Amino acid sequence: VQLQASGGGLVQAGGSLRLSCATSGIDFSLTSMGWYRKAPGKQREWVMSITNAGTTTYEEFVKGRFTASRDNVKNTMFLQMNSLNPDDTGVYYCNTFPHRDFWGRGTLVTVSS
Repeated sequence: VQLQASGGGLVQAGGSLRLSCATSGIDFSLTSMGWYRKAPGKQREWVMSITNAGTTTYEEFVKGRFTASRDNVKNTMFLQMNSLNPDDTGVYYCNTFPHRDFWGRGTLVTVSS
């Protein structure tokens, strides 16, 4: 199983980033997926989920700013993050929803004020 997030970086408050999640070893087109975040000093938390049909659910704090999408042909998921603020800082991971015990590589998002 591969769950590899990428696209993070350093951005100023108000900026945008687009994360990608490359997967293999799962039946992606039939699987609900999620984005999760581990902020400094906090436990990993759920950010959003997207069903195999593309229906999305967002944590209240990111609603209206983050938009997820997926490509069931390329087994890839995306997270467009706009209007970023310092509280969005953390390592972002992708996984199934509900998540598996296995966690792949995350990508660090740092938002400066």
